[in-house]
Amino acid sequence: MSRNHFVVRAMAFAALSLALLAGSALPGSAGSFASNQGSLEELFQHPGAPSRSAPTSGFTDLKALGGLAYPTAAQFSSDGRIFVAEKRGLIKVFDGLGNPTPTVFADLRPQVYDFADRGLLGLALDPKFPAKPYVYALYTMDGPKGSTPPVYHDNCSDPQQACVAAARLSRFTEVSHDVAGPEQVLIEGWCQQFPSHSIGTLAFGPDGALYVGGGDGASFTFADYGQYNGSPCHDPGGSHPTPPTAEGGALRAQDLRHIGDRTTQDGAILRVNRKGRALPDNPLYGGTDRTDDPVISEGLRNPFRFTFRPGSSEIYVGDVGWNTWEEIDVVTNPIDPQVRDFGWPCYEGSAPEPDYQSLGLNICDGLYNEPGAVTAPLFAYNHYSQIVPGEDCPLQFGSVISAISFYAGGSYPARYNGALFFGDHSRRCFWVMYPGAGGTPDPSTVQTFETAAHYPVDLKVGPGGDLFYVDFDEGMIRRIQFTPKG
Repeated sequence: MSRNHFVVRAMAFAALSLALLAGSALPGSAGSFASNQGSLEELFQHPGAPSRSAPTSGFTDLKALGGLAYPTAAQFSSDGRIFVAEKRGLIKVFDGLGNPTPTVFADLRPQVYDFADRGLLGLALDPKFPAKPYVYALYTMDGPKGSTPPVYHDNCSDPQQACVAAARLSRFTEVSHDVAGPEQVLIEGWCQQFPSHSIGTLAFGPDGALYVGGGDGASFTFADYGQYNGSPCHDPGGSHPTPPTAEGGALRAQDLRHIGDRTTQDGAILRVNRKGRALPDNPLYGGTDRTDDPVISEGLRNPFRFTFRPGSSEIYVGDVGWNTWEEIDVVTNPIDPQVRDFGWPCYEGSAPEPDYQSLGLNICDGLYNEPGAVTAPLFAYNHYSQIVPGEDCPLQFGSVISAISFYAGGSYPARYNGALFFGDHSRRCFWVMYPGAGGTPDPSTVQTFETAAHYPVDLKVGPGGDLFYVDFDEGMIRRIQFTPKG
């Protein structure tokens, strides 16, 4: 894959489809590739549904900015500028919605591993930006931890695309208008063997802490407990782990339940300060294992996007599923002494995940036998069912929860105030979950909002309080605007 061009989507999808049809099983896996549908539902490797009808009456979905190459995340600055991350490793900045020509703020292409679902995926501005002129980036590194990128040059020669990569949280100081100073690496970690479930959201919470999401880095085509290529992430069990004692692969998302090894950041959300250090009020701060200090939740497969409910410390996490379920999980209090475990890979949705359950893994059996150990999702939708009966959101193109945000108030009708919006890149739809008692989202109120979205991978509140989303495939930032009748 070249630096400047992401793999053509149709070609990537065709390659994955051929792999599925081939039905070749890995030694020690739970079954053949053909037995699992997860690879059809990964983020950037699927063509998505064709265009259909318009948004809810009164709303329009408009192009706000364009000319981008596979954008993944956007941030709005208080001075009117819009910062956009491109998957290949460029951070661009528009001086405003009326300025169609961006400036390159930072070029991270040599460091970024732009391959499959990997790349520059997270972006955040200091809450006091531009007075505090710091821009934060979260990206998959083109090489393992401790290496000097680029190692793979945006490619992977392994037949299963299992090139081990790390990820970085970095900070840039704006030294002059739209110009970044040198990269300051705050965290270099994670161990991701397969090319999906990489890092994702980077966001400041209402408490001023910086929250960092990372996936499990495991295979999306077989039940992965670390058995492929000699356990290169150095998980417990040596180079040939076997059930029931295996603790590698997707089980890294349960690392807090591992005994005697360092805690990784995989399948977890971290809470750190502006310099990337764990905060002393984190639930696991201190103790003999300092590697778990930043972790405030675990058991996540790919928490690609999350958001904070306005007026609270609650985190609403869109966790991308495997065979059957997409989830919205909730961290009700990030400094709660009880760290929330959402159960992956032992659970998907609210039930045990059958492929991992069948392996008889000690870690999963421990969860199954401990009431209250796993926090069930607030909401989950099945890959083979419509969310709202009769809606025009096709199922045959896969499912991936890829965008999530609250609407805090503005020009939209009052019924949307405090509502949770979420989108699916493959179904190309948005839904709205209205607030219930106490202002928290009520799953029983979910309605289809738009069935003609343009490949959303990030959703943010922007000027005028309107919702804006990043259109990955077509290289745009789009605005959902309401026009009252008359």
